[in-house]
Amino acid sequence: MARKKRKVPGINGASSADIAFMLLLFFLLTTSMDTDQGLPRRLPNPPENKEKQEEIKSKERNVFKVHINSENQILCQGELVTLPRLRELAKEFIENPNNADNLPEKELVDIQYFGERWVTKNHIISLQCDRTTNYQTYIDVQNELAAAYNELRDGESLRTFGKPYKTLDNEDHIKALQDLFKQTISEAEPKSYGAKK
Repeated sequence: MARKKRKVPGINGASSADIAFMLLLFFLLTTSMDTDQGLPRRLPNPPENKEKQEEIKSKERNVFKVHINSENQILCQGELVTLPRLRELAKEFIENPNNADNLPEKELVDIQYFGERWVTKNHIISLQCDRTTNYQTYIDVQNELAAAYNELRDGESLRTFGKPYKTLDNEDHIKALQDLFKQTISEAEPKSYGAKK
């Protein structure tokens, strides 16, 4: 008599889907996601009406124009400059130490810890890049502009509070310095400057 072949029981696959789902969920929850931090910038408020727009256009002295062309050259107020020179020009523009006619208008403002001070309250640094500008050049320019503000704040912080701006832990002191040298960097939409034809 021939022996009957025994059926080998199959593997129960019902729980495989559950296990796969649990593993997927585990990896999604435990994997860290890198997010781009970006560069914090405060843009100027839009003008309320046409009269205000004309007033802004007429005060060219309050705008510091920085362009980065397709060859990663930096143009500041239409003049070719190096990164270190850009920082020095930006500092002079932000502070306007001698109240020059070609630099931003100064206003008398009452600032905590500093009293009444003449500041360039309405100045704007306008940054515009070419569409083909190298990202590293863009970041370098951003760093130089931010460093211009930080150096001015640093000097005033040392004179007034006896320590550098970056080491301050008093929020009121930090805010006072930020009011004294208000950071206003406006980024315009990229255009094609000096593109190769």
